[in-house]
Order: sequence, then structure tokens, then C-alpha cells
Amino acid sequence: MAKTVRIKKNLAPPDGYDKIKPTIDKLVARLKSAQAESNKAVSRNQSLWPIYKLNHQISRYVYDMYYTRKLISKQLYDWLVLQSYVNKDLIAKWKKQGYETLCCVNCIMVQDKNHNQACICRVPKSTLIKNNDEKPVECVTCGCRGCASSD
Repeated sequence: MAKTVRIKKNLAPPDGYDKIKPTIDKLVARLKSAQAESNKAVSRNQSLWPIYKLNHQISRYVYDMYYTRKLISKQLYDWLVLQSYVNKDLIAKWKKQGYETLCCVNCIMVQDKNHNQACICRVPKSTLIKNNDEKPVECVTCGCRGCASSD
């Protein structure tokens, strides 16, 4: 018989949260306002672009604080993941070679979109620019202008 594990999401934040709380609160407030305004954009995809961007910013902030700068503890990082402040799938990809600057997880999911090929933002800019035509290319899914590691 399988044992079920209950996760307590309402635990008090660990030590060190007070250092990052102002930044996290500011980004979460911006995320909530972007979610409220998401219905006012031109298209459904474009209305989600600010949400993807803020999700990326929050996750990158916590990633840098834990993995790069080593300013927060493992307990605090795990608590932030448990509270769903960060996108743990995106952070897992950032730890792999070639995905260090990935914009969102949707851009590497090839099934059911992009004709089963890589998203346009994952293609290096040097291969996209031909004849000095430097027209910016935006991802239809998240609005990214290029997150290939070779850029």
C-alpha cells in the first residue's frame, strides 16, 4: 500500500527570507497586476507575454541568489519552490548546458506546436539574420527575442 505524503504549504518562512522579501513581494505584485490585465491585450498569446516575463524574472532572481551568489540557504530555496514562487522546471533546465538563458519551458516543448521543431527564440540570432536584415524576431508563445545560449 502506497504511503501518501502531505506537504504543508503554510509553513513559516525560514531564516533569510526577510533579505529577499521586498524584491519577491514587488515582483509578485507586478505578476498579479499583469495577470489582471492579461485580458486587455491584442491576442491571447500576447496577453501572456508579461506573465511569462515576470515568471522568468522571479525564478532567475531566486536562482541567482541560491546557485550563483549563494546568499540564501537550501531550506529557503526549497520553501520558495514549495510556495510556488519560482518555476522549478525552468530552474532545472537552467542548470543544464545549452539552457542557461532559456526564457520559458514552453519554448522547448516541441510537440503540438512549431511543426515539431525548436521555437524561433531558441535558434541562434546569427543564423536568423541574413542580408543585414536585423528585424527582431519574437517568439509567438512568450515574446522572447532570443534565448539561445550561443547568443
